[in-house]
Amino acid sequence: MNYFFADGSAVDMILALMLIEALVLAAYRWRTRRGIAIRDLVGMLLAGAFLLLALRAALTGGSWSQIAVWLLAALIAHLADLARRWRN
Repeated sequence: MNYFFADGSAVDMILALMLIEALVLAAYRWRTRRGIAIRDLVGMLLAGAFLLLALRAALTGGSWSQIAVWLLAALIAHLADLARRWRN
């Protein structure tokens, strides 16, 4: 079980589930015109995905600069999503 986390497989599985979630929610939105808007969905999931990639880098022995890049990307995605929602 330790190997499942140490090699980043757990994070990969979560990212795959997030992709499936995004596809299902986007399909629901496209078919019904109800639910979460695609722009809201992308903003919400992108910041989380970047945080997961930072976690994956940390678990697999990535350098501090690699982890910092993913964390910075998560911050930028979060702030962009927040700014867009704030205007609405």
